[in-house]
Amino acid sequence: MTYNDTFIRACRRQETDYVPVWYMRQAGRYDPEYRKIKEKYSLLEICRQPELAAEVTLMPVKKLGVDAAILYSDIMNPVASLGVEFDIVKNIGPVIENPIRSAADVDRLKPIDVEGDLGHILETIAILDRELDVPLITFAGAPFTIASYLVEGRPSKSYIRTKELMYGQPQVWFKLMDKLGDMVIAYLRSHVKSGGKAFQLFDSWVGALAPEDFRTYVLPTVTRIFAELADLDVPKIYFPGVASGELLPELSDLRADVIGLDWRVSIAEGRRRTGGRFAVQGNLDPYLLTAPDEMLKERAKRLIDEGVKEPGYIFNLGHGLYPEASLDKLKELTDCIHEYSQELLAGTRPSGAVPSN
Repeated sequence: MTYNDTFIRACRRQETDYVPVWYMRQAGRYDPEYRKIKEKYSLLEICRQPELAAEVTLMPVKKLGVDAAILYSDIMNPVASLGVEFDIVKNIGPVIENPIRSAADVDRLKPIDVEGDLGHILETIAILDRELDVPLITFAGAPFTIASYLVEGRPSKSYIRTKELMYGQPQVWFKLMDKLGDMVIAYLRSHVKSGGKAFQLFDSWVGALAPEDFRTYVLPTVTRIFAELADLDVPKIYFPGVASGELLPELSDLRADVIGLDWRVSIAEGRRRTGGRFAVQGNLDPYLLTAPDEMLKERAKRLIDEGVKEPGYIFNLGHGLYPEASLDKLKELTDCIHEYSQELLAGTRPSGAVPSN
């Protein structure tokens, strides 16, 4: 089997023949075949069936021609091993039966047992490691984002209870961060051991914090996660989620390889704010997929023009795919990214340079 390592090379800021692309939530409800599966099984039920979860993970690789797969899972899966009862409720998201609000609640959280409680996820990764001809990205939810669900009890727009705990009971907050940090480290290490070729830490909602609060209450744990996983020889991605542009200067010392950007910050500005130390990933507004084809492709080309000015660019959306997106339009976009960037890079490569593949 020929293995396409273009994504890995881009993560490491090495030369590639074209810009690699994958999409957050690329295995999802925009695909009619996936919607039929969801008529029979919930998200969590799919995750508990390794063969089915692997099948769903493979769908966008086969249909879209993307350069990486991302594990079909949910950021809440590992918290079940801590003893947290939750459900993924349609049109709401994660709902926690007993939200965490006190020191006693944090003390009740158990250490994660990945092999004992989450062996089905590791089995899914092992299946995909055998079947994929592109890298498999696994992922975890970052401690702040997971904590926001655990404390609020469900998705929130204000994060008022989360911030109340953070400001009002800082010792409880830091104990929670420590436990969630330990969870993430063990979980992602098991993923790589089982065959994951890269991982992404999703901090989807941390943009709700001011830079000072991020620096004080969150960054130490994120820094520890990447430091303790630095020995793993796989690309490591941190995605600080939406509206996080003001936090980017805080990331310059992170032992990650790639920073994901949302659409509110340009590629050039994202590189500047992070000190030019990382490959960058992003950052098309997902809702540009509603735009006319020519406009969509023109905006994608402009992103690529900017991205290839420095080594290490991965095309992605600035957040996840939404259910109403068009499968056909995504396939056309993927083809456009590959074809345009290959022509662009062939024209800009210095004479005598050796292609990467």
